[in-house]
Amino acid sequence: MYSSDQTHRLQKLTTTLLAQAREKALDKAIMEDLREVLRFHEYRYAILNDPLISDFEYDTLYKALEKIEQEFPGLISPDSPTQRVASGLTKEFPTVQHLVPMLSLENSYNEEDLLDWDRKARELTGLEELDYCIEPKFDGASISLIYENDRLLRGVTRGDGVAGDEITTNIRQIRSVPLSAAFSRYGIQLIEIRGEVLMNKSNFAKYNAQLAEQNIPPLANPRNAAAGSLRIKDPKEVSRRNLEAFLYHVSYFTPATDNLALTTHSGSLKMLWDLGFRSPQKELRTVKGIRAVIDYCHDFEAQRDGLPYEIDGMVIKVDSIALQEKMGMTTHHPRWAIAFKFKARQATSVLRKVEFQVGRTGSITPVAKIDPVPLSGVTVGSVSLFNEDVVREKDLRIGDHVLVERAGDVIPYIVKPLAELRTGKETAIVFPTHCPVCGDKLVKPEGEAVWRCVNLNCPAQVVERIIHFASKDAMDIRSFGEANVRKFYDLGFLTDIPGIYRLPFDKIRQLEGFGEKSVHNLAAAVDASRQQPLHRLIFGLGIRYVGETTAKVLAAAVGHLTDLAGYSIEDLQALEDVGPKVATSVYQFFRNPDNLHLVKELESLGLALKSGKSTTVAEGNLNGQTFLFTGTLSRLKRSEAEESVERNGGKILSGVSSKLNYLVVGEDAGSKLEKAKKIPSIHILTEDEFIKLLAER
Repeated sequence: MYSSDQTHRLQKLTTTLLAQAREKALDKAIMEDLREVLRFHEYRYAILNDPLISDFEYDTLYKALEKIEQEFPGLISPDSPTQRVASGLTKEFPTVQHLVPMLSLENSYNEEDLLDWDRKARELTGLEELDYCIEPKFDGASISLIYENDRLLRGVTRGDGVAGDEITTNIRQIRSVPLSAAFSRYGIQLIEIRGEVLMNKSNFAKYNAQLAEQNIPPLANPRNAAAGSLRIKDPKEVSRRNLEAFLYHVSYFTPATDNLALTTHSGSLKMLWDLGFRSPQKELRTVKGIRAVIDYCHDFEAQRDGLPYEIDGMVIKVDSIALQEKMGMTTHHPRWAIAFKFKARQATSVLRKVEFQVGRTGSITPVAKIDPVPLSGVTVGSVSLFNEDVVREKDLRIGDHVLVERAGDVIPYIVKPLAELRTGKETAIVFPTHCPVCGDKLVKPEGEAVWRCVNLNCPAQVVERIIHFASKDAMDIRSFGEANVRKFYDLGFLTDIPGIYRLPFDKIRQLEGFGEKSVHNLAAAVDASRQQPLHRLIFGLGIRYVGETTAKVLAAAVGHLTDLAGYSIEDLQALEDVGPKVATSVYQFFRNPDNLHLVKELESLGLALKSGKSTTVAEGNLNGQTFLFTGTLSRLKRSEAEESVERNGGKILSGVSSKLNYLVVGEDAGSKLEKAKKIPSIHILTEDEFIKLLAER
């Protein structure tokens, strides 16, 4: 961006201004000189990571400009370095549409995937060999920036790909995002640029160290830190987090120009770099043919741990913009780009012991306690072993060196023991015969892999049931999270679910950390939950195999919750998507006198047990369409996705059958996907395709 002559001129001007600042001899006549010098040093610091002055000297010049602008506020320009940090708090983040939808990328995990993609690309273009650009796949938070008449107009999160949250004030806190850029030099009046906001590894470690000094829990990983920072309402706090932004794609510009910089992807990135943006210019490679792509991807993967920021793969794009337009895109992804994902993060540790946890339904889950090990940006010390069969199949032993991986860089699990490192001192993992909490004998139902405690009064189960009942997807009792449930249970304030509605708030007010306002909010949330719809109460009761969808089916079938006590297994199976296993569980629950007593007690405490069912059917653009979700969704919560279907007149099914119209597939989809593939009438959608379907309709 700056030539050698410009660098020398600006550095010389810096020296002059610093001398004048020390002598307090600066006035409005040199205001623009100060701005130009500060922009130059922001570029050296944030883009090149090669500062030419100290932080103290930069601050001296910054404060000098700030003082002059305070004296002459009419001369402040929107792109002045002082205008990054706004005063006050951002009240809300309005939703705005992108100029061009932000699609996802097709993923590949091996050379065969890349070779197949290259074959399709050559077939679409009619060429024997293509020029490709390769750049890092940054692991941060996606953003879209719009510049108009050379000035930053707005910054937006990715959102659902069609629209996102407008976060311009927070974007202005990122020093590697220019507040103005000379796009007019290229004949461009309006331009939309895509990129990624990151917190580099060094700043992440420093920020967590600061939190530790204040006894504040650390942030989980740099990716979450970046995404969370963009939605902080205090822009000064955003500024303190030292975020960075890589800009890697021009998605729209007007008017159309014949400038050579915009005929290739690599040319557009060089244009951004020359204008002062941190595009992946240093990491970018332009190569001919897919074999060179594969070689560079493998070379870069070997350097992954030495990078100052987190990446999870490489992105390959056809370099020619004309060929990109010819190839086009699907509703999910462009055909001219693909992501090559690196292998999942792995590390070795030592399995020190196994603890056995009791779940809400009495299930006993073995949890491995390993020597804490950093893995994909987080420290892992506990790993679920799922059940006894998994322990036996993997032949895990106390004292084993184990290979640990994070599935999808999220869920940690033990891949295998490193048997060749055994010394003979390792010991077998012994599964308990009695509940580790209440001492009752465990049982293993026929056909199941899980041991269970069947004592409904087991303290561990009682607490877990209360936590589930109060959770967001059930009765949604705000301010009543797991920590408070456990605290009140330990103090004897709470012994069962009805006890929620008998909490001794006078005693709670006397507890440390419970002020009048927090107690008032909790009491109000408990009272409000009495009016939750019946399906939330049914889900909150924790009936085995009854999820949110089945709870809605049951609520719609009855006028009053106790009506279910009169349903036979056959009656229950006649309901939509209720199979034998679910029907048996519901039948047994409502034949249990203790459970019926619980239900009636809740009604006496003011909870709504009537369904309020209506004969009217929700009208919407998904009328008559059925949906099912499987796997882990990355952009929507499962409950949000299902509610959006029902709001638009669609129905949620609980299983795959010929009645199903759409199966929406997230990460780690299992048997439902395989079953759906065998039924031609079922449309299988990715999460992004589902969001697109909602938007189109």
